[in-house]
Amino acid sequence: MSLHIRTQRMTVPELVAMKGQQKIVSLTAYTSAIAKLIDPLVDFILVGDSTAMVGYGRASTLSMQLEEIIGHTRAVVDSTRLACVIADMPFGSYQESHEQAFRNCAQVLARTGCDAVKLEANQALAGTVAFLVARGIPVMAHVGLMPQFVNVMGGFKAQGLTAQTGAVIAEDARVNLEAGAFSLLLEGVAEGVARQITHDSDKPTIGIGASPACDGQVLVTEDLLGLGGERLPRFVKQYADVGAVIREACGQFADDVRHGRFPEARHCYGL
Repeated sequence: MSLHIRTQRMTVPELVAMKGQQKIVSLTAYTSAIAKLIDPLVDFILVGDSTAMVGYGRASTLSMQLEEIIGHTRAVVDSTRLACVIADMPFGSYQESHEQAFRNCAQVLARTGCDAVKLEANQALAGTVAFLVARGIPVMAHVGLMPQFVNVMGGFKAQGLTAQTGAVIAEDARVNLEAGAFSLLLEGVAEGVARQITHDSDKPTIGIGASPACDGQVLVTEDLLGLGGERLPRFVKQYADVGAVIREACGQFADDVRHGRFPEARHCYGL
């Protein structure tokens, strides 16, 4: 385990400067408890709309609301002091118009204190990215497998497996970088495609189920801890079975209560 030697929160320009210098480490968080634990271990924390599935047990990310993202992001920012914090913009909060996107992204930054936002951005949304960046909002562009496009893509499937689809993803990446995105998140992208995008980009690429050649990697924290349930993606390495620890501890508590072994209040509070 390595700890970053930092005394203040990492900035977006500092993340960009890591391209070609050292790998970027990221995990997700949506609660204070997890955010505090991972803060000294990662370069940035992503408050993903995956919270809808991981935190609320929903079938997809599509139902995540702006107010929910704001609440979770504020909790993460307030609980950390070292990691850059990036908030995922929910489905429907930025696709309608440039003005809608700015209004909602500005609200997220102002109300949470986070450092940047992430948009699922194909070529059609590159103009939105440019509009936001020109008005002071740092944007990470998410290409490849885009969970908010799940109904169009026909499910959570790897992308870029043919020359034609790989070329589309590469163009999505190119136009969003030209629009001013400070980084690319490549999800579920064929290894060769992700490797080439990383090579061609002067900005960092963050992989999730993409190539190890990406400039950094992000995972859903609950997945690597064994708390992801039955939806664990094939590319995830489970580093611990925290679920088993929780079940054992809670089982011991339940057994103590049922057998009258739980301390009386006077012992707990020194009465």
